[in-house]
Amino acid sequence: MKRGGRNWRGGGTKGPQELTKRGRLWLNDSSCIRLRAEHRSHVWSYDFVADRIEDGRKIRLLVVIDEFTRECLAIEVARPFTARQVVEVLRYLFAVRGAPKHIRSDNDPEFVAKELNKWLKQANVQTLFIAPGSPWENGYVESFNGKLRNELLNGELFLRLAEARWMIDRWRLDYNHHRLHSALDYQTPAAFAARCSSSVRPTASLQKTTGPMNPDSLT
Repeated sequence: MKRGGRNWRGGGTKGPQELTKRGRLWLNDSSCIRLRAEHRSHVWSYDFVADRIEDGRKIRLLVVIDEFTRECLAIEVARPFTARQVVEVLRYLFAVRGAPKHIRSDNDPEFVAKELNKWLKQANVQTLFIAPGSPWENGYVESFNGKLRNELLNGELFLRLAEARWMIDRWRLDYNHHRLHSALDYQTPAAFAARCSSSVRPTASLQKTTGPMNPDSLT
């Protein structure tokens, strides 16, 4: 049951612990399936997460991440989402961050819509669609979504849409600026992204590995 109180990041308490670990699909050489990000803005992923506010009405969260830096670039919250709204979110991100080379998604109607794909083609961004019914092929954003749900959505009852937007973006900023990642040499996503932007070439675990990898290092 969700709680109405605001304990997360309020009195120094931690968010709810992750309840289960998700399985991921790995190749024989221990690399993540399909195209693997090799630099900042090489591959972005986006996906929808569903939730409800206090009056029972559904809301949808459009999550966008950079697979290389592990940054959450946006979590846009709305009730219905159209392909045009997705375009507007991406238009803003492309303006402030530059366009990625590729963007990975499932086959939700908004992502396969002609309007969105025409716009992405004009922006010179290649789409990467996962196989239907195979969310593990979008492992980075699925792993992120699991943390978002376990640490925030499962424990908070949003009274209004505006409150949901504020709380969710607060969590996103905390994730980017305070969450240390083993895959980033124990840096935060924001710090690692700044290092990439300063032209220092990162190495370590972000290149395709030939030895065993911890699946939890996805995020």
